[in-house]
Amino acid sequence: MRTNPMKQTLNIAILLAMTLLASACGSRQESSPFVRVEGGSFIRNSRPYSYIGTNFWYGPILASEGEGGNYDRLVRELDTLQSLGVENLRVLVGGDGPDGVFSRIEPTLQKEPGVYNDTILTGLDRFLEELGKRNMQAVLYLNNSWEWSGGYGQYLEWAGAGKALIPLVDGYAPFMAQMAQFSVNRKAQELFFRHLETIVGRTNSRTGKPYREDPAIFAWQIGNEPRCFSSDPAVQDGFIGWLTEAARRIKAIDPNHLVSVGSEGLWGCENDMALLERVTAIPDVDYMTIHIWPYNWSWAHADRLVEDLPDACAKTDEYIAAHLELAKRYGQPVVVEEFGFPRDGFSPERTATTQGRDTYYRHLFAKVGKEIDGANFWGWSGFARPAHVQWERGDDYSGDPAQEAQGLNGVYNDDTTVEIVRQSIQSLHDQGK
Repeated sequence: MRTNPMKQTLNIAILLAMTLLASACGSRQESSPFVRVEGGSFIRNSRPYSYIGTNFWYGPILASEGEGGNYDRLVRELDTLQSLGVENLRVLVGGDGPDGVFSRIEPTLQKEPGVYNDTILTGLDRFLEELGKRNMQAVLYLNNSWEWSGGYGQYLEWAGAGKALIPLVDGYAPFMAQMAQFSVNRKAQELFFRHLETIVGRTNSRTGKPYREDPAIFAWQIGNEPRCFSSDPAVQDGFIGWLTEAARRIKAIDPNHLVSVGSEGLWGCENDMALLERVTAIPDVDYMTIHIWPYNWSWAHADRLVEDLPDACAKTDEYIAAHLELAKRYGQPVVVEEFGFPRDGFSPERTATTQGRDTYYRHLFAKVGKEIDGANFWGWSGFARPAHVQWERGDDYSGDPAQEAQGLNGVYNDDTTVEIVRQSIQSLHDQGK
């Protein structure tokens, strides 16, 4: 066959142009400052990425200039965490409802539907700015199924479904029955969607950068431990529906960042694997979250925390294993983004030892980079020195939120646990993870 020289030259030129275009597109993707999921793993800066981080729910309040703000402490906390190698912080965007409610953190962010405390909003901006300076990232959760930040109960109250119940006052059974209404209360959900769109669509007042363009955000999270609180099929359908819509709305505004649910896993899905799979299958969810609480789940008991460690570790292994196969089928990384273990003797006192906690942390951290892709312990108390066992207005914020005994699960800067965190992160880095 005779070859047309002009046609051959043209084809070569087209092929070269296509190669250069593909290379340019690939370079842009590889140089993306945002974490992505590829082949069931996190990719950061063009490399597979695993991490050990913490929960730091009060960061935006600490970064604010109003009540509760303490910039000097914020800088000390972030610098300390950075020195340990901690890069990932799981953070509450802000509380909902009025201040002065028993067992609720304050000051809250959203005072009434769509009415914001601008001081806390600016604190969130400043917090992200400070993370950016340190190449750290935040998982930002937008809602809460529990009372300590308002969440479900406050949205239901705003929607006219009755005053939000408080478990420590009204009992857990009535509280959970009320919270089950959120999955089928369209008005309450719409109020939340408006909040979601306000926050995800926000532009940082300090940097001028839209949140969707900020690499200091690792992921958006729909809520802290969202549950349907019911085995009723209609409630479960409603639960999946609002999670699906929330994830879709986040991605519509911000396609750059990952989205996660914030689920405890099976424990937050009525121990129903079918329901967990429905949560995992939500199209715009990028990775699976698990929470593990050995004491709360009766895997370890207050009077024998150290003695119960072998059983607690074994059950932890079983719980993680129950989720890994499902996550693999959907190509999702797995993060144990919330776990805690009380101080020895179930004492909230700073002087109480942490032998049991240290052993448990070491056991769980060893799984990062091997079985799981990340772990965030609950929670960082750092330089807090609580004045009361139950948080009171004016007290330091700690890893333990307002409804919990201050110091019981939180990790202070001088706890022996800190060295476990440092060593585990160093080990992860040594493995090239």
